[in-house]
Amino acid sequence: MGRRSSILKRLAKWIVVTLLAVWLVSAIAVVYEAARDRAETADVIVVLGAAQYLGRPSPVLRARLDHAIHLWSSGMAPLLIVTGGKGTGDTTSEGAVGRQYALKVGVPDSAILVESMGRTTRESLHAVAEMMRSQGLESAILVSDPFHMLRLSIVARGFGVTPHTSPTPTSPISASRLQTVRYTLAESVKVPLVLVIAWMDQ
Repeated sequence: MGRRSSILKRLAKWIVVTLLAVWLVSAIAVVYEAARDRAETADVIVVLGAAQYLGRPSPVLRARLDHAIHLWSSGMAPLLIVTGGKGTGDTTSEGAVGRQYALKVGVPDSAILVESMGRTTRESLHAVAEMMRSQGLESAILVSDPFHMLRLSIVARGFGVTPHTSPTPTSPISASRLQTVRYTLAESVKVPLVLVIAWMDQ
């Protein structure tokens, strides 16, 4: 009994140490990717959705849209895909709000595609990948908050999209150290889970 208990304790310690090591590596990778802008010429620019308030983009969504529109104006891609479905109680989608915002600042309707059903990063990127595949498009500049970059890249690759991440430099979240730490910690847990899901889907 004592030998069995000793083995179980060693196994438990090994599991804890392994999980902590995975989490630490994940956290470092999230921070590393958050600090890098990997934008290059691509087929499309994809803006990940965020909250909207009665048809107006939240400060977080506006920052993402502004950065994406700047990239589009700079000729980095001919198409802009705005994403995001409806939240509980919403009458319009984040994608629809993103489209209206882009139109108001001069992006022509012909250059905008809308994904308005996804409620999660995975759902939105899956829908975007299907849209791109139907039009023979392969590469995308992914725009969101810095903490989001690593997970976006992993999920996009899983759906067959060649990703080039480009974090918005004006996010209200980045302006708050507490918020940055909170979101970074959350991502450091989500990234290993996304990798496991990607591995199981192979």
